[in-house]
Amino acid sequence: MKAACDRFGVTEEQLRSLVAEGLRAGGDWCDLYFEDTSYHDLLLRDGVVGSGGYHVDYGCGIRVLKGEKTGYAYAETTDIPSLLSAARAAGAIAAAAVSQSAMQPRGESKETTAASYYRELKAWEDAETAGFIPFLQRIEAGIRARDSRVLKVVAILSYSVSDILMYNSLGELTSDHRPLGSISVQVIFRQGKRTENNTVSRSLRMGAEMMNDAVLEDLVSRAVEGMDARFEARRPKGGQMPVVMGAGASGILLHEAMGHAFEADFNRKGQSIFSDRMGQRVCRPGINILDDATVPASRGACNYDDEGVPGQKTYMVTDGILTSYLHDRISAGYYGVAPTGNGRRESFRYNPIPRMRTTYMESGPDGTKEDLIASVKRGIYVDQFANGQVKIGEGDFTFFVKSGFLIEGGRLTMPVKDINIIGNGPQALADMQAVAGDLRIDEGTWTCGKEQSVAVSCGIPSVLIGNLTVGGE
Repeated sequence: MKAACDRFGVTEEQLRSLVAEGLRAGGDWCDLYFEDTSYHDLLLRDGVVGSGGYHVDYGCGIRVLKGEKTGYAYAETTDIPSLLSAARAAGAIAAAAVSQSAMQPRGESKETTAASYYRELKAWEDAETAGFIPFLQRIEAGIRARDSRVLKVVAILSYSVSDILMYNSLGELTSDHRPLGSISVQVIFRQGKRTENNTVSRSLRMGAEMMNDAVLEDLVSRAVEGMDARFEARRPKGGQMPVVMGAGASGILLHEAMGHAFEADFNRKGQSIFSDRMGQRVCRPGINILDDATVPASRGACNYDDEGVPGQKTYMVTDGILTSYLHDRISAGYYGVAPTGNGRRESFRYNPIPRMRTTYMESGPDGTKEDLIASVKRGIYVDQFANGQVKIGEGDFTFFVKSGFLIEGGRLTMPVKDINIIGNGPQALADMQAVAGDLRIDEGTWTCGKEQSVAVSCGIPSVLIGNLTVGGE
């Protein structure tokens, strides 16, 4: 832990003094969040370097709680006078509160340790960004070799390394080293007068060893996959019908339409449709939905959350019953439960709030994707969604389908395009008729934008929802 303190030029004694300063005006809780993050990015357009960048984010955020009031201030430096000033500011903001918080923290310094879910065999810090240019050029060459309709290829590499130090008025002292690498490939295809596009990506919490042949082959294969169907796709007749969602990336609907409604801040404020349903059945028996910080190398993995709580696996729905919300320390104190490690923030400039990590549904007992499709007389199969909109309070959602097929007589027939899937999250959960045994956690560059941007991941097995509205002709 000394190395982490040295990185930010502070001692444990100074950390204690900063917390004491934050609490001087009568606060109930104070925590410190130090961050040193370096960001790199490289863009190749048609094999030529289009841009590259590097920047550093460095500073400390200080939070003071008193009752229901939060005071927050930050400094883009870690010199002690600036940090003391930020601590006083945060304490003064919180001082307006009258009620007492559930937190009554005082404690001696103690280091905490958690399991490590990040692999880093080859440190990004030791790599030269320019050395990755040939890898991105190989991706483009592979894509062009497999489909003569390719018009344009844009390959983007971005990676970051964050060193985090956290201390609070319980005396808990934690540090975390967080690598994150991402590759995104955008491809435009032309056939006659028509154009189609496809975007594929891979994002992992690991070192530069992710730049390997297996990742290259995966990106190339998925970039050209299904393009014949895309050019043949038509808009089907709309209406209410069964929808089969493919494993993996369809988990974004689980994240958006259901996961946010399980976040404790929405429920504590009565804004979620699940606010009064703890312990009740929300879907059929056998369905388990969880948010997991412990998936190794996942974009949503967390050794610790941004409040210093160790990463863990949290079942929100167990055998069809709502069993937990996703908590930060504030909501956990309100509900009288342990925090679930979901207090997350975009950077030291932001206050932590309940956020998802890797959200998915466990595999079910209902056979394969093909079995689900075979059970549908007429409906839609979708495997990729684009943008969508969700109303957290009501649970209503609309998602644009990027790729899918009409189901007729238990078989995939016409490729479909330009349709929306419209429904209600809790109702869709209740209408989930079958869950296949093919869970896949998607490794794309998912980012959640609830007030702040944080890296997340999602996944789902193939599922059959009995009745959704398909917006077509």
